[in-house]
Amino acid sequence: MLVVEGLSKRFGGFLAVDRISFEVRQGEILGLIGPNGSGKTTTFNLIAGNLRPTAGSIRLDGAEIGGLPAYAICHRGIARTFQIPRPFHKLSLLENVALAAFYGEMKGISRAEAERRARQALDLVGLPSDPSTRTAGLGAAALKKLELARALATRPRLLLADESLGGLDAAEMEQAADLLGSLRSRMGITIIWVEHIMGVLMRIVDRVIVLDHGEKIFEGAPAQAAVDPRVVEVYLGKT
Repeated sequence: MLVVEGLSKRFGGFLAVDRISFEVRQGEILGLIGPNGSGKTTTFNLIAGNLRPTAGSIRLDGAEIGGLPAYAICHRGIARTFQIPRPFHKLSLLENVALAAFYGEMKGISRAEAERRARQALDLVGLPSDPSTRTAGLGAAALKKLELARALATRPRLLLADESLGGLDAAEMEQAADLLGSLRSRMGITIIWVEHIMGVLMRIVDRVIVLDHGEKIFEGAPAQAAVDPRVVEVYLGKT
């Protein structure tokens, strides 16, 4: 579904992503993990169109998308969440998600259809769709769910979930992971999940890629990653 080849991103003299390559198969959940500063979010920004690659190729269904603007990539069926949710606080939850539905539709839709899609997305993540419900007072878990609902309202075929566990307690992490896992079966979407917290993610993903200092150091099954010497060194340090 997605093919990334030789992808690099340089910021002045700093090479944030260094010639990484991988493929994403339709219907799988791929984990993209690594310590802070390993290049995970930069890779997402390149795929989603928030940044232009310095070098390399990103192909969706065989068509090059590297360097396209974010809205064009969204219209092709890729949506993403962000580590830090930034909802429109003057809008209700329903309006926040309906706005995303408008953004994701290239040909335009009616307000009624946007709100219908918003209610559907809010229901999927377990948030109220009452037009009077505001963002004030939402906790970290609810804000992460709202971020996910906004992405889902664009009707993606490929979802880029960026650190969906950050700021959550242990129970909330398990619930968030289960929610991401259920989206594949309920919506038939493919997911790339960026995370630096390994434990919860490892029981959900089919395959995992590990980055360190912008380089891919491992690709394979989660169980293999957990015992790979270089992965263990990256996370735990030399013993």
